[in-house]
Amino acid sequence: MAVIADPKAFLESLFHAAVSAADPARVLAANLPEKPKGRTVVIGAGKGAAQMAQVFERLWDGPLTGAVVTRYGYGARCERIEVLEASHPLPDENGMTASRRLLQEVRGLTEDDLVVALICGGGSALLPMPAGGLTLDDEIAVNRALLASGAPISAMNAIRKHVSGIKGGRLAQAAWPARVVSLVVSDIPGDDPALVASGPTIPDDSTREDALRQIERYRLELPEKVMAFIRSEASAAPKPTDQAFHRNEVRLVASAAVSLEAAAKTARAAGVEAVILSDAIEGEAREVGLVHAAIAREVAVKNRPFQKPGVILSGGETTVTIRGKGKGGRNSEFLLSLALGIDGTEGISALAADTDGIDGSEDNAGAFADATSVARLVAAGIDGAALLDRNDAWSAFDTIGDIFKPGPTGTNVNDFRAILVQ
Repeated sequence: MAVIADPKAFLESLFHAAVSAADPARVLAANLPEKPKGRTVVIGAGKGAAQMAQVFERLWDGPLTGAVVTRYGYGARCERIEVLEASHPLPDENGMTASRRLLQEVRGLTEDDLVVALICGGGSALLPMPAGGLTLDDEIAVNRALLASGAPISAMNAIRKHVSGIKGGRLAQAAWPARVVSLVVSDIPGDDPALVASGPTIPDDSTREDALRQIERYRLELPEKVMAFIRSEASAAPKPTDQAFHRNEVRLVASAAVSLEAAAKTARAAGVEAVILSDAIEGEAREVGLVHAAIAREVAVKNRPFQKPGVILSGGETTVTIRGKGKGGRNSEFLLSLALGIDGTEGISALAADTDGIDGSEDNAGAFADATSVARLVAAGIDGAALLDRNDAWSAFDTIGDIFKPGPTGTNVNDFRAILVQ
């Protein structure tokens, strides 16, 4: 087994291997649909939608038109597909404009036409379309409450689609009788494509009763008119059995599972054994951090459940219940909790980052930590536990120079965590 002299560089190489495995240039070529007799219209939403559109129009040998929406600063140059940008994680007016634009693109089509939907994580916020007399401010209030709630993505999307005029399959329903092929990059634990971006082109079976149960479970305080709308039959989303979806197809083109396997292969090529815990880990980021810390300590001190040297890999989507007013995101919060858990245990180094390149409120994907992180914080006069309590993990890692900032990656298969134990 190899000795890794530069743990940061090694961990970063695993991150880039994971991202590369979900690169649209690698995954779309094998998933092109059959050409239609009629028109080809491309629509899309998510943090990697512009890069997917750029690759798709390069691969597609035939005429096409369309529009996609991505986060501000995540655009890519396209010749035939219009790229729109809007706000994430809270929606804005430009998102409303984009939603109307995508609906406009798919209206008036025939059964000979093809709609290709390029869907990836982040699309929920980028496609606001408040339904039933609700306003953009109402949808923003729903998103703000969800982001602070600690609810898993499945619960969030069950609620989002019941206040929307475009999510939960409604965009595909508007395209009927055209055939819709959805090419999905999954950022969802378990890889249910109907949950990615709240499924604008893919319906699921969740009901308004499910949405109301999740609101009660996570004690969400939503505007009364939002609650009244969800309670009404008008909020019901289309079912998968609706005839509008009978000819449609869904292809999962990239996922955390594939990306973690690519990272593991890279580690083994460097002479380090890799163990994938799971590609679908959920829960409070700080609690998941403590569990990962305990596993890493067990390996470091007792050589179990596997022997060192080795790297522990995991993916999924943790959540943060916001209690303070600090900076950061779920990966930074996970890592600060882990840093506190491995304090002083020699030989442990870790990276946690969002594969889209942005973790939460700042411009970093995540951060690095090791057995000396807490000691370095103490030397700088900082109490890491206090920063964790106020959700300010970014400030902790920024202080000790361990922020990880690769920039937008053009894809999104959610959280990436790698812990090296030597």
